[in-house]
Amino acid sequence: MTGHVVFIGAGPGAADLITLRGARWLAQARVVLYDALTDPALRELAPAAHWLHVGKRGFEDSTGQATINALLVKHAHDGGTVVRLKGGDPSVFGRLEEELQALALAGVPCEVVPGVTAALAAAAGTRRPLTRRGGGRSVSLATAMTREGELRGGLSADTEVYYMAGKQLAALSRRLLDAGWAAGTPVSVVSRAGWPDQLHSDHTVAELGGAAVLHSGRPT
Repeated sequence: MTGHVVFIGAGPGAADLITLRGARWLAQARVVLYDALTDPALRELAPAAHWLHVGKRGFEDSTGQATINALLVKHAHDGGTVVRLKGGDPSVFGRLEEELQALALAGVPCEVVPGVTAALAAAAGTRRPLTRRGGGRSVSLATAMTREGELRGGLSADTEVYYMAGKQLAALSRRLLDAGWAAGTPVSVVSRAGWPDQLHSDHTVAELGGAAVLHSGRPT
């Protein structure tokens, strides 16, 4: 009998940022396919499950998307609850649509449990709200790099959030200036949001490149 797949947002860092619903589903899992940035402490919630690492970083896959899709279908057909544990929120830069489509084609039922995305954890951890009454009515979430390797910086919202930008901060500074942001506009840079070793620094758009060394090698 075919089982089902539950996509769970593990949150952006420490294990206790997972939702109650996510934790309950995780405890029922027979198999867990987990991302690279999920907290290993989450294993305590499903000690009897078979855990499979399918993590990837950026566009350089350590586990190809086609392989992940095939594993989800295979383990679902073996029966029981299969959990796809994704860092942050599954619907935000999580390649969720591709996996949902693969399961739909295979006739596998599924559910999505939301999680806390890194932008929200960064705002909470630094006490810098993403919105502000009267001056911050819109928020944009974007990746700094496109799949084609093009760096983009825009002026589309009152607050712009850029994921996975750590190696490109100097170039991003130039793109933001070209897009119309004032040189003195404040920028908050956060790496490893939601973890105990979260690091935060303040800059301006013009001086953003200075954060690159400080946050080097850390998801930013």
